[in-house]
Amino acid sequence: MEAGDWSDPRQVLGAAISVLEIPPEDTSEQLSAILSEPLPHRALAILTGDCSRSPMRKVGERGVADRISSAELGRLAGTVDIGVPRFETALVGGEKRPVLTVASAPHGTSGALLTIVVTDGIEPAPHTQQVVQQLWDLISLRLSAYAAQAHPVPLAGNRMAAQERARVISELTDAHTAALSALLGALRSRTLDDGAARRAATDIAVSALLELRAAGDLDRSLTEETAHEAFTRLEDRLAPLTRYSEVALELVPPEPSRRLLPSDIAHAARAVVRGGVLLMLEQDGIGRIRVQWELTDAGLRVSLRDDGPGALAADALTMHRLADRAASLGGELSLDAVPGWGTHIFVELPLSVQETPSADALQSLNPRELQVLERITKGLRNRSIAEELQISEHTVKYHVRNILEKLKAGSRGEAAALARGAQRPLV
Repeated sequence: MEAGDWSDPRQVLGAAISVLEIPPEDTSEQLSAILSEPLPHRALAILTGDCSRSPMRKVGERGVADRISSAELGRLAGTVDIGVPRFETALVGGEKRPVLTVASAPHGTSGALLTIVVTDGIEPAPHTQQVVQQLWDLISLRLSAYAAQAHPVPLAGNRMAAQERARVISELTDAHTAALSALLGALRSRTLDDGAARRAATDIAVSALLELRAAGDLDRSLTEETAHEAFTRLEDRLAPLTRYSEVALELVPPEPSRRLLPSDIAHAARAVVRGGVLLMLEQDGIGRIRVQWELTDAGLRVSLRDDGPGALAADALTMHRLADRAASLGGELSLDAVPGWGTHIFVELPLSVQETPSADALQSLNPRELQVLERITKGLRNRSIAEELQISEHTVKYHVRNILEKLKAGSRGEAAALARGAQRPLV
């Protein structure tokens, strides 16, 4: 049976006016009420990337709405295109249910997802699906305007919460991936018989559980640590990854020093290294990975180099959010892969507070510099930018230098962060 098709334009206009009057904190409840007649449903859930304190909101029947998880919504987000409604049977609330999903991403936002668990036996008409999409576009645009006008104090708190949430998600993801990789390494080892492989896998699983349970309290108890202490903790985390592998792990610690690293820098450096090592281990034909830390006057330099096929692409870094981790601290990450010569991941993390450039500085950039900056925000390196814009890599370096100087940015990551925060398209 089809739901109401909203064929009367007055209905659609009335719904649009209604959604524009919804206070941000009541979005899920009031939107559910507006949609209840044209689209009968059992639950409604919202997932947004711009509100770190309450990224998910849901309303509806008990036993349905309360069982919807952010992981389920995250999976749905990977199947729907921006601006294109998707009606399907999907796993939501722990069961397969009929679901209408729409996504919207106004400029300057991280995007927002609306998921509606439709009443059994109801199939939304195409026109109804499109109206829901348009209403969600309006709501997303209005929510982004609220975020842009937020008071500086709660806004700063929201950004801090976002960074902490991203850090926790990244570290848990890396820990989970590392544990699974270590387990597979033990089970696939050619040097262990079946009994020894099972015992090794058990030991790895127990160690991983202990790490996950203890990491939170242990990590938060440290606000500073020396670079050498931080590197020693990194060695402990990397050891299981190559214990039963034929890949040699060469670790070069920083020179002994009493200089202290802030905890967020130490966390980020360890996360970037473990994520990078995991990426490198996924390649065939790799025999050695070299990890080196070096303290400079400006900050911490992290280098990962392998002797593999040199086939890793910069896009692979997004899987572990490595570039985001570095950029959130004003750092910069680069990947250089040369076929037949291996891959080099290089990270610089500043130890001093960087001056935040003004958004007005974007107006000082010429059209070509804006084109280059737009591609920097996408994580492209100089070589890829040169290919897209059909200019030389030397010219790209010239533009990047001018961009950093005009924006008073200390790194590409800072320049990209400023560009993402702009309330207008770059080009």
